Amino acid sequence: MKLSDRKKKILQLVVDDYISTAQPVSSKSITEKYLTNVSSATVRSELAQLEELGFLTQLHTSSGRVPSVEAYKLYVAELMDKSKLTAKEVGAIKNAFQNKADNLETVVQNAVKVISDLTDYTSVGFTSHSANDKILKIDIFRYKQNQALLLIVTENTLIRDKFISIPESMTDAQIIEASEMISKLFVGKQFNEIISLGDVIAEEFSSYREIFTNVMQAIEDYLENKHTGVVMEGESKILNHPEYNDAEKVKNFLSVVTSKNKLAGLLADNSDNIEISIKIGGEEGKEMPDDCSLVTATYSASGVKIGTYGVIGPLRMDYQKVVSVLEGVGKILEDILNNKN
Repeated sequence: MKLSDRKKKILQLVVDDYISTAQPVSSKSITEKYLTNVSSATVRSELAQLEELGFLTQLHTSSGRVPSVEAYKLYVAELMDKSKLTAKEVGAIKNAFQNKADNLETVVQNAVKVISDLTDYTSVGFTSHSANDKILKIDIFRYKQNQALLLIVTENTLIRDKFISIPESMTDAQIIEASEMISKLFVGKQFNEIISLGDVIAEEFSSYREIFTNVMQAIEDYLENKHTGVVMEGESKILNHPEYNDAEKVKNFLSVVTSKNKLAGLLADNSDNIEISIKIGGEEGKEMPDDCSLVTATYSASGVKIGTYGVIGPLRMDYQKVVSVLEGVGKILEDILNNKN
């Protein structure tokens, strides 16, 4: 059933009021606060119809109503007003990234912290392992007789190191030669180019086949190993919200945020743009609890996906504020990374 404009307006007011107060919303409160020119009986009738349609629930017969998951979904899709960040909030975001854009991991940590500070929710970040990322530098250094340190620096200054196996018989001079050969062939190429040309490139390494194979395996592991880039801030802030006076709800929430694998699974489904993704309540096949929402945005720089950041919190989340913060962080972060020297 298509909702009338009046029903939509009343539903919007109910959601806004409930987000603000955490108290069930009555027809009386709506007419006194917002719709002073509409009778309480009319609003009461509209609320009853919205309840029949599944957008509202009533905890007790004498109490006001609270939004359902369907109400929140309609709210974020059609009814939510856009809000703007204050000058102070914009300044806080810019300050979080000032002179700190040279290391992507630091950028992600700062982004997650400022998002949590400005929204008062638990924030999460996920650094992308993009197959389109281009290698700027790659080196191999002996660590032990049969082990070397592989160092890779990408176009986004994302530095990853990994220990790889090498033949014990390899001399230092041979390691240097193998490193120079790999550097000559890999630098300037994207990860996906290197993987697609693996068999062709391997022919160049007939004398160093084992070390080449281990470098290729390290790159493939890096691209596949999603959970290592997950960072989080403000886990305890969920306790600031009255819904989480319930110990079982806290337990369900912590079961997600304390697992990097679960968080990575939730964050990794987003597209390669800054468009906001909002997941409300549990979904089939997903790890998110039924009483939580996740709002995320995926950011890119120079056409390369650099990460996904977001907020996880109660259904009664201040979606307007969260979306405005994520959009603000995204725009400022991308400007900084696109304009860095």
